[in-house]
Amino acid sequence: MSNTALIRWDENARALVGPSAEIADRIAHELNRGLSLMRYGSAADILCAADGGEWDIAFMASDPSRTDRFSFSPPYISVEATYLVPVASPYRTADELDCTGIRIASARSAAYTKQLERTLKRATVLHADSPTAALDFLADRECDAAAGLTEFLFNASERMEGFRMVDGVFSRIPQTIAVHKRATNASLFIADFVQRLATSTGQGDV
Repeated sequence: MSNTALIRWDENARALVGPSAEIADRIAHELNRGLSLMRYGSAADILCAADGGEWDIAFMASDPSRTDRFSFSPPYISVEATYLVPVASPYRTADELDCTGIRIASARSAAYTKQLERTLKRATVLHADSPTAALDFLADRECDAAAGLTEFLFNASERMEGFRMVDGVFSRIPQTIAVHKRATNASLFIADFVQRLATSTGQGDV
């Protein structure tokens, strides 16, 4: 639920809306099954619930560190990640923040955090428990920037006075549908479903 570009609660409709909800509904319809949408605050929460039988498929980013437990579909959409900084920060673009001494707060289990750890050459990543906690680090001046999904940070900048987004992004994260590694048939079905959906929409990402 931390990525409103993919799914959000619509008070007027009294329902979850967005690309992830629409795709989940189409999968349930094709399988002639009922649909139960389980809400989690972050990918970390989804991963924690993975072994408890709470969900059959999950909408989350593909990441090499997760392939030992899950099989991932082709991407159905990609989302971007960037940084939020204080208004007075001298840094204007995402690339400029990779400097010695720069501290970047980022949600510990987020796919974009793992990508940051692989790509940053000089800046240091400070692990936070959630995207919101990363913003708290920034608000408390415990870091120089907070990393996060563009939509999430844009909404944060609207309500947090004294902060702005930098220009550009540091990552484009493919969003996929995950199933448990043991569910071989489900993995094949979901991969085929996403490929057919992409073909029907005439674009690489659904």
